[in-house]
Amino acid sequence: MKRYALVGASSRALGMYARPIYERFRDTARLVGIYDVNPVRSRYISRACGDVPVFDSFEDMLREARPDCVIVTTVDRFHHEYIIRALEAGCDAITEKPMTVNDANVRAILAAEKRTGRKTIVTFNYRFGPYVTRVKELLRDGAIGRVFSVDFEWILDTRHGADYFRRWHRRKENSGGLLVHKATHHFDMINWWLEDEPQTVSAFGARRIYGPTRPQRGERCSTCEYAGVCEFYVDYRADPFMKAFYFDAEGEDGYFRDRCVFADEIDIEDTMAASVKYKGGALMSYSLNAHTPYEGWRAALNGAGGRIEVEEYHSGHRAGETSQYITVFNRKGDKVIYDIRKDTGAHGGGDERLQERLFSGRTIPDPLGHMADSWAGAMSVLIGVAANRSIATGQPVHIADLLSDS
Repeated sequence: MKRYALVGASSRALGMYARPIYERFRDTARLVGIYDVNPVRSRYISRACGDVPVFDSFEDMLREARPDCVIVTTVDRFHHEYIIRALEAGCDAITEKPMTVNDANVRAILAAEKRTGRKTIVTFNYRFGPYVTRVKELLRDGAIGRVFSVDFEWILDTRHGADYFRRWHRRKENSGGLLVHKATHHFDMINWWLEDEPQTVSAFGARRIYGPTRPQRGERCSTCEYAGVCEFYVDYRADPFMKAFYFDAEGEDGYFRDRCVFADEIDIEDTMAASVKYKGGALMSYSLNAHTPYEGWRAALNGAGGRIEVEEYHSGHRAGETSQYITVFNRKGDKVIYDIRKDTGAHGGGDERLQERLFSGRTIPDPLGHMADSWAGAMSVLIGVAANRSIATGQPVHIADLLSDS
């Protein structure tokens, strides 16, 4: 029976880790402690998962609960702090993406692993979906030979995309911006597909929709005088979970879940483009927009033997389709279409498959390398960190420079 402690009482902590351990993996895993700076949210998760002990400090939890592994689901800027403290206490760590938000913290985590001999798992659930996995298999089988370039577009609609500008993510110091917090998934997927590491990054970014772009704004949706006319208005208080988990917890830390998306303090971009050169020579063109009419992504991989085209829809006109398609064009003029049945699980079925590997206690073969370690976490984060630096300086950034203390 492996013992887990949870730091960071977020909705993701509840849905991805605490509840599955309690409901599906109780024979092989046990949640022995919860710590968060907001005790209301900690107690909510505790009650939902069999009255797990709630602690007033992280140190008390490590000492009294004696976990084998610490699950880190805090605000991104604190990931490195709790990962390192867990490692130094003799625990392994499981962390939500992104592993951290800047290059100094990346170096600190890698150094802590080397110093302690403990390990960190980064939960890149997107690797585990059947659709993404099938692309990996085709590439490894040589369907288009050596990959020369990748064109990759990710779009967030104004329901999901706007939400990053309501929450703590809207400050780059907290999240690293969407090129770190959100795109770490995307960059990891490409790194994993290519089995390669990034070398140089150039990027541009702007705020076009969110931030102080209009005078008709307030502090938060629930008290805003423009609620009746704002297309971004949300009434999260009407949702019983949101009310209990966030609104009823505001008195503890002053965190508002429904802040205005047009606030002055917003400093993350909503429109981004990046170019990445890989060590093996492949080039990636990437874009991320957080204000589109529908949500999803599309990618094309061009190789010596042909081209692969993939796309996925999360909302809008094609979100209800039951199949997803991978189209392979070879140099002979053939077009081969693979019909992949859409998985009904969370994140394309990735969450459930990752949970099985984390908590089932079984040794599951991993021939495609689905499980991601700290180095994979570093390589995806550093693309975003380099992109942020390139936006700020107007210059390309070399990943090797971000791994050096000098």
